Formats: sequence, C-alpha cells, structure tokens
Amino acid sequence: MLISAYFASLSPLALFRALPGSIAQGLIWGLLALGVYITYKLLDFADLSVDGSFATGGAVAVMLIRSDMNPWVSLIFAFAAGMLAGMVTGLLHTKLGIPPILAGILTQIALYSINLNIMGQSNQAISVDKYSLAVSLRYVSGDTAAKIKVFTTCILFGVVIVAILYWYFGTEQGHAIRATGCNPQMARAQGINTSFCKVLALMISNGLVGLSGALYAQYQGAADVNMGRGAIVIGLAAVIIGDVLFGKLCAGKKLAFAYTLFSVIVGAIIYYLVLSIILWLKFPSDDLKLFSAIVVAIFLAIPYLKNKKKATRGL
Repeated sequence: MLISAYFASLSPLALFRALPGSIAQGLIWGLLALGVYITYKLLDFADLSVDGSFATGGAVAVMLIRSDMNPWVSLIFAFAAGMLAGMVTGLLHTKLGIPPILAGILTQIALYSINLNIMGQSNQAISVDKYSLAVSLRYVSGDTAAKIKVFTTCILFGVVIVAILYWYFGTEQGHAIRATGCNPQMARAQGINTSFCKVLALMISNGLVGLSGALYAQYQGAADVNMGRGAIVIGLAAVIIGDVLFGKLCAGKKLAFAYTLFSVIVGAIIYYLVLSIILWLKFPSDDLKLFSAIVVAIFLAIPYLKNKKKATRGL
C-alpha cells in the first residue's frame, strides 16, 4: 500500500516539464565533457583544474557582460581565460615536473582566489531582462520560440565544436597530441615535442571548459566561485556514459571519432536526465552528489563486469 501510494504521488507531468531544462543543461555541460575527453581519453592526463576553469569562464563572461560587452563576444574571452588556466597546469607539469593530479589541484586552488578577484565577491548576477543572453533558464521555461532559441543555440555550439575538433585532431598537430597520449616515449622517438603537445591539449581542453562555464553562467543568470565544484565528476560521467552506451556503435565507422565526440555530449544529456528522474522520485536534493558518484561508479563498473562475465564463460 505504501509503495503504491508513493508512486501515485509522483506526477509524470512534473517530470515532463523538467526534461527541457535537463536537456539544455546536458548540452551546455557536454562542452565541458568534450574538454574532459581530450585530457582523460586522448592525452591520458588526469586534469583536476577543470573545477576552477569552469568557474573562471563563468566569472569572466558575467563581469564582461555587466561591463556592457555583448554576451556572445564574452564567450570568446571566457574561452581564452580557460586556455590560460590550462596553460598554467601544463607548464607546472612539463616545466616544473609536478605530477598531473597535483598540477591540476594547484591550478584549481589558485583559480578560486583569482575568480574572487575577477568578480570582487563570491557571486555576481546578470538578468535576462537587462541583457540579451545567449542562453537562459527563462528561455527554457518561456514560450515555444524561446525554447527553440536556447536549444538551437546549444545544439549549434555542440555541432560546430565537434566539427572543429574532428578537423583539428585529423591534422598533423592533432595526431601528435593523440600520439603523445597514446605512447609518449614513442612520440618523442618520432621527434614530437611531447611537452608542447601536453600544454596545447590542456589549453584546448580548459578553453572548452571555460566556454561551457560562460554558457552555464548565462543560463542560470549568475556566476559563483563554487559553480565548478564537482565539474570533473560530471565531465567524467558524460565521457564514461557515452563510451559505455555508444562505444561499440562508434567503433569501425568512417567518422568514428566524430561519433565518439557526439556520444560524449549525449552522455552529458543522459546524465542530467538521470538526475531529473532522481529528483522526480523525491530523493533528497542534498544527496545529489552522492547519487552522481553512484551513477559514475555504475557506468565505470559495467565494462569491467561485462569483461569478467565473458572471461568466466570462456573458462
């Protein structure tokens, strides 16, 4: 009786209303996930500076918009700010010999203070009533034309960035970055400057993270020094979900790398849809981080359990 009463209290309409917002957030965070994919999968570099550079992108964009800069133009500066953060992480690792994880943590800690200095306080707000923002939560909850605008913007960003990344990583320099991540020793033997490749890949990655942070700050109407906390978990979740669900479908195809990049964005959307379902089921919102960790752990374990099962059958 209690179980039936619990499910009877759930409103399918409430879940349906939450879906557009979840999809929009997934598309925005998908750009961050692309940045995480570059370091985590292509470069094999555990970059924890993501949490800081995400907030940096949001802080830079919001403060420039408040200074009457066009919201679209502010995205360029947010991307550049993210690249600078990635460059610092790369130089700490390549020039000073600091391990990847520690280099990322040091940059992340430094960015917290830098973000406070950029904004002058812990958070700054921008209103969609005053500024013509690229994306906004108000658009998602508005009329059909407003919803079309925000989804068109987010989808175009995803498509254009995937196209650019697909082209770039098909160039000689892009292949050098991939070779550095695959086998640094062999790459150096082939005359590749692996230190330069690492710094460059980290700059591109954090640039995308900064861009994602700028879009998210516009979407929620504010930038906060803590807005990037846990961003690396969301990025990894998107990469892992995309790989687990679409890895085999992407493999062996003519445009396999492009499909893989798109699967990362789809992974971010699925991640936010799962969170929406969790909230719809009336689980405590304070436990979202816990559920996020559980979701990531489940998708991380799926490939291992599948391989273990196959090995057991083979015996």
